[in-house]
Amino acid sequence: MRCQINPRRWLNLQEYQSKKLMQDSGVTVQRFFVADTASEALEAAKRLKAKEIVLKAQILAGGRGKGVFDSGLKGGVHLTKDPAVVGELAGKMLGFSLTTKQTPKEGVKVKTVMVAEALDISRETYFAILMDRSFNGPVMVGSPQGGVDIEEVAAATPELIFKEVIDIFEGVRDDQALRMAANLGFKGPLERQAANQIKRLYDLFLKVDATQVEVNPLGETPEGQVVCFDAKINFDDNAEFRQKAVFAMDDTAESDPLETEAARHDLKYIGLDGNIACFVNGAGLAMATCDIIDLHGGKPANFLDLGGGVKENQVYAAFKLLTADPKVEAILVNIFGGIVNCAIIANGITKACRELELKVPLVVRLEGTNVQEAKRILSESGLPITSATDLDDAAKKAVAAIAKN
Repeated sequence: MRCQINPRRWLNLQEYQSKKLMQDSGVTVQRFFVADTASEALEAAKRLKAKEIVLKAQILAGGRGKGVFDSGLKGGVHLTKDPAVVGELAGKMLGFSLTTKQTPKEGVKVKTVMVAEALDISRETYFAILMDRSFNGPVMVGSPQGGVDIEEVAAATPELIFKEVIDIFEGVRDDQALRMAANLGFKGPLERQAANQIKRLYDLFLKVDATQVEVNPLGETPEGQVVCFDAKINFDDNAEFRQKAVFAMDDTAESDPLETEAARHDLKYIGLDGNIACFVNGAGLAMATCDIIDLHGGKPANFLDLGGGVKENQVYAAFKLLTADPKVEAILVNIFGGIVNCAIIANGITKACRELELKVPLVVRLEGTNVQEAKRILSESGLPITSATDLDDAAKKAVAAIAKN
């Protein structure tokens, strides 16, 4: 497949937010405070009364430690034993853009820093709980090799990957938690302590309707403490109705504004690099549409997925989003109406074309429920809409429309 579409994680939490959720569930994390100004960071460092302090810029991107600020400061993660230095460093982080290997070229502006107690790690392990279709429920996955890419561990030393299938009705049993703790390499009193942390992480997993809780590393300190040093939590978007407090934490400041606006209208939008907008219903159809555009020499600018149960106002909102993208030079509508009524799509299209005074070529392929009525609406609209007989025909016409302009 030529066009690769990466699914967007709709709920984005900063590191300190994930750690707060863990803390609230009794999971052991480093003591920390959050600051929005250099003076708050300095005060937080003093309040910690820690031997060593770690200051972390809070952005939704990896590689912060090796990043560079436009203030000239190198590194989004700093260790110090002097609280006064925390204020100075925070002053060079807050309000400045941090560029890492995972950010846009211009970087991401840092608005918050986390001031935490720095703890030594004598050993790192990997632990996760995730929903696994092959087991029809949650599974624990662990390895005594933590702090590194778990995929690499699985490829090089698969014998160091341990799994425990969890009965969703019974939960994590004591023997399972202890067995996983032993497989992770915890010994003596640390084994029981690690097992307790594993059970609390499962409680968190259930409480917030997570699809994955990944702790890397789950480490032990020289003082004999098991600590979750870093965590990634993925959430079930369908549970938003009962996880309002969690979803209210969503940080959309770093998201693509078009993606954020699309989500407001229950639309799924993913931006790509081309100039032909793809307006579809269903992710599979979206990928097929992108691939056929590419096959005929064009490049998709995005795909916007209507999903099912669509309404006219969503079609209008979709067109407004697509035409707001300056890269878009043509729009290809590819709808296969099963639960979607093609006539509703057609009415939405004609309304959007008139009210938005569409300036770019529009190619429409509709098939399925009430398609004849939909085609009549489009043909009698008097609008410059190019109809297509099938997906291949639609892609050819969209690419040709750009070539003419």
